[in-house]
Amino acid sequence: MRAFQTPSHAARPAGLTLRAIGPADHEFLAELYAAGRALELAPVPWSEEQKRRFLRDQFELQHAHYEKHYPGADRLLVELAEHPIGRIYVYRSPGEIRLMDIALVSERQHQGIGSALLAELIEEADLAGTTITLHVEADNPACKLYRRLGFEHLEDRGVYQFLGRKPRAPALP
Repeated sequence: MRAFQTPSHAARPAGLTLRAIGPADHEFLAELYAAGRALELAPVPWSEEQKRRFLRDQFELQHAHYEKHYPGADRLLVELAEHPIGRIYVYRSPGEIRLMDIALVSERQHQGIGSALLAELIEEADLAGTTITLHVEADNPACKLYRRLGFEHLEDRGVYQFLGRKPRAPALP
């Protein structure tokens, strides 16, 4: 069973849906990206316009990178009550499920939404006998969540840690 393919899942909060990202979502995604990097740029002595342009350029570069290097990835918009609140990008290859990106608007963080989406992905991986991998910055608060869910440090890759979670046998009924 592939995660996120059904309209609902037991782990998902009520009203939470996922759908393929389309061209009309580009602006929301750019704003989500910028919001996620705002604290990082706060001490930089640039004007707000310079920061805005820089973040937009970085988003466009990331978007192009994902398009080029992860063909066929699930690039999904996370919606709550039909309002966009985040994104989750997943790439599947033989023996690996790569969580490319997961991001939620700040007002929807720390409400169990990310955990629910990860639970759905973990279920898929366990049933398929597949490892889940991801990159995360060492100071990202999500590291605690990943460790709690069984992700282990595989290697350092520059500013990122490369984490993986090996499949576990599905629970017996």
